[in-house]
Amino acid sequence: MSKSLKRVRAALDAANVTADVRETALARTAADAAAALGCTVDQIAKSIVLRGETSGEAVLFVTAGGQQVDLTAAAALAGEPLGKADAALIRAQTGFAIGGVSPVGHINPTRSWFDRTLLEFDMIWAAAGTPHHVFGLAPKEMLRISGAQLADFKVI
Repeated sequence: MSKSLKRVRAALDAANVTADVRETALARTAADAAAALGCTVDQIAKSIVLRGETSGEAVLFVTAGGQQVDLTAAAALAGEPLGKADAALIRAQTGFAIGGVSPVGHINPTRSWFDRTLLEFDMIWAAAGTPHHVFGLAPKEMLRISGAQLADFKVI
């Protein structure tokens, strides 16, 4: 088991939740994950990591798989302009590689926001630390254990 997957499992255990952790052929994108799981794309809680242009820190937006992050709304929430985070920043802050960024189990604290759209479902799925692993939870549980703030930041 990879270190990243172990860290996600440890975060789930520490939060006292029983999540459905699954291995998939590939879940690098929301469409890949939805196809592998047989669910809708919006049931995939994708992790979009951006770079705070003032702080230099990675910031996380957990959004429904079929949605896009509105950069203006996201910047307002973050309190600073946002740009593209590179792979090195994402790995250094979260401990995860692109394609496997989980909303839980980060190696460093990460400011994060959670898309209200995800609350429309009974079950949602997120990366579990690798491009081949996902975990499923009720959205309110994922919001709680992620420490993210509930917000509106999707492109309308």
